[in-house]
Amino acid sequence: MSELKPPTPTPGDTYKGWLFKWTNYIKGYQRRWFVLSNGLLSYYRSQAEMGHTCRGTINLATANIAVEDSCNFVISNGGAQTYHLKASSEVERQRWITALELAKAKAVHMQAESDDSGDDCPGAPPSSGQGGGCRNSEVESTLRTLGSKVEDLTTCNDLIVKHGSALQRSLSELEGLRVGGDTGEKIRQVTERATLFRITSNAMINACRDFLSLAQSHSKRWQKALQTERDQRIRLEETLEQLAKQHNHLERAFRGATVLPSSFSNPTLGNKGSVSGKGDASDEDDDNEFFDAMEDPAEFITVPADPKYHRRSGSNISGISSETGMDDQSFDELSLASNPESPQPLELEPMRQRRTRIPDKPNYYLNLWSIMKNCIGKELSKIPMPVNFNEPLSMLQRLSEDLEYYELLDKAAKCHNSLEQMCYVAAFTVSSYSTTVHRTGKPFNPLLGETFELDRLTECGYRSLCEQVSHHPPAAAHHAFSEKGWTLRQEIALASKFRGKYLSIMPLGSIQCLFEKSNNHYSWKKVTTTVHNIIVGKLWIDQSGEIDVVNHKTGDRCHLKFAPYSYFSRDVPRKVTGVVTDKDGKAHYVLSGTWDEKMEFSRIMQSSKGENGTEGKQRTVYQTLKAKEIWRKNPLPEGAENMYFFSSLALTLNELEEGVAPTDSRRRPDQRLMEDGRWDEANAEKQRLEEKQRSARREREREAVKAVSSPEEADAEETGTIASEVSDETTHPDNYQALWFEKIDDTESGEALHVYKGGYWEAKEHGSWDMCPEIF
Repeated sequence: MSELKPPTPTPGDTYKGWLFKWTNYIKGYQRRWFVLSNGLLSYYRSQAEMGHTCRGTINLATANIAVEDSCNFVISNGGAQTYHLKASSEVERQRWITALELAKAKAVHMQAESDDSGDDCPGAPPSSGQGGGCRNSEVESTLRTLGSKVEDLTTCNDLIVKHGSALQRSLSELEGLRVGGDTGEKIRQVTERATLFRITSNAMINACRDFLSLAQSHSKRWQKALQTERDQRIRLEETLEQLAKQHNHLERAFRGATVLPSSFSNPTLGNKGSVSGKGDASDEDDDNEFFDAMEDPAEFITVPADPKYHRRSGSNISGISSETGMDDQSFDELSLASNPESPQPLELEPMRQRRTRIPDKPNYYLNLWSIMKNCIGKELSKIPMPVNFNEPLSMLQRLSEDLEYYELLDKAAKCHNSLEQMCYVAAFTVSSYSTTVHRTGKPFNPLLGETFELDRLTECGYRSLCEQVSHHPPAAAHHAFSEKGWTLRQEIALASKFRGKYLSIMPLGSIQCLFEKSNNHYSWKKVTTTVHNIIVGKLWIDQSGEIDVVNHKTGDRCHLKFAPYSYFSRDVPRKVTGVVTDKDGKAHYVLSGTWDEKMEFSRIMQSSKGENGTEGKQRTVYQTLKAKEIWRKNPLPEGAENMYFFSSLALTLNELEEGVAPTDSRRRPDQRLMEDGRWDEANAEKQRLEEKQRSARREREREAVKAVSSPEEADAEETGTIASEVSDETTHPDNYQALWFEKIDDTESGEALHVYKGGYWEAKEHGSWDMCPEIF
């Protein structure tokens, strides 16, 4: 292939050419085609790839350019990306260095202008079409005219400097000249040069006047056009907002009118399908990139299955657990069609009207740094935090929010095939994070012995109970059961660390789901939650990590991966992927989506080992059927941004109800005061409750010491032989006996956890709460 030497670069030009790029220690430098344009340096394997596959891009505005030797140079943006490059000659390397430095200077200048202008500058060129084309031509013509005027100003400036210097020299000679015959000649020269200077100055002034007039006229036109665009955008936003409100009102009116059978309230998912996700085409096919790694590579790629799988007849529907057979029918259609125990139509009955609003969040100013500067590296649960950082819900209520998408477990209970059931359980696992995307407020730490019940037996067919079973470390036990045949139980303890710029929350403990009909027993753990921009900037939340959902009865497994947010990633934010495998490790389903919006599933028809990805890992290629939606997030209620971004379920959690236990979170006074907007009173009440809890703990420790002491042990206690045992036992967090839960050793997970021992709902029915401690 013949290669032409590119010309010497000039500012604004696109610069292209071949360079050698370091890949790894095995292959060394590899020849790549590089393109420099608009402050971005991109590379391709060949020129033919420029139309479809970019192998990597680095922004020069934040990059450092360093020369190593005569032909080598390095481009780095601070560690995330580093390109080690080599030119064919020293001259070629200097051309690239010149082009890169010019492009970097221009990119930095443009970025500074963009930061100064903010939202007043349009972020994208006008759309294509007749109007956009005319506007582009007008702008380009104006810019060319302005450019010519600037050149005229530059020329006039050069002439003024030239003639001004000559005039200064003549004046100096005139001053040193004695009176004589040459006086008249010198004076004539001074006059001529002064005249030339005056003419040039007038030309300069006229050019400035023309430039100013032209700039003012076009500035008014641009301002008018910009105002028109803004007005159109505002009208469009208002129209969309009205449509969203109407849709929300209609949906709530439909849901609140009557209680419908599940077959009507849960339409099939098959009509919401979308195409399956594709692999990242930008990854190197056979090069193990060493310096370009910005994120974990995808472990698998999905491609459409062979069309022969889509032409199966309806006779194959009965083979639901086979490897082939279903295409256009969703899980619901297949599972419910073969389920002889499908629910019969229920009698319509009025639904309880629950609240749809809470008082708007007041705007209280608080100096965050004055509180947080002394908290770096400490356990969050041991930091006295004012309610200004909270939301008016307790951690027990936040834990109950996991049941917002309980319909997924209802559908899972109807499945006859464990692999299908696993898909629903995995989708339920992901759905529990959807309520956290905007919820930057901290929930109230529950007091020891505090409870929260969520009785939705009439509306939704389930009941839920949470109890705070430990305070240091904070741990809560949760139990929920449904008339549809599933039980959910979990014990969550939170470990959190404040790192200055971000806060990491690591949930400890496991979640288990049991299905009565199939005896399938699932368990999984939660991923890490990170709150960014704690001190400066807008708070935002990310979920990252991996979850293994395990069916202990069949050995089926679903491996879910929550990708952490990366500025350099080309994937959608908050991405989640997963693969459902059987006990032999054979993949049957692929799940993909985002934890804040929706999840889809695809049946795998065929799998094969594909090309090597980064770090030498061989990626698996799955041939799948068309993807179908299995879960989608419910829209937030109207005005949610003023109500702590609560979902429709969250708005009802702290609603006062008759008959709940005295220890229920709804009765907590500081939380109630905060919800009502009385934050100063809430802070004072919060301090009172915390001090009361500390006093109760000290009292329990003293009683424990008395219980283990006796007259015969007095001498031993005085000598300290039993002091250590008493201290360890009484200060251990497990010395508190939970009221509604008991601690057992779980045979499946091998961990000790609290499980519901019964009695709460019976006590509520009889109104006998004598055993409940006074914690508020």
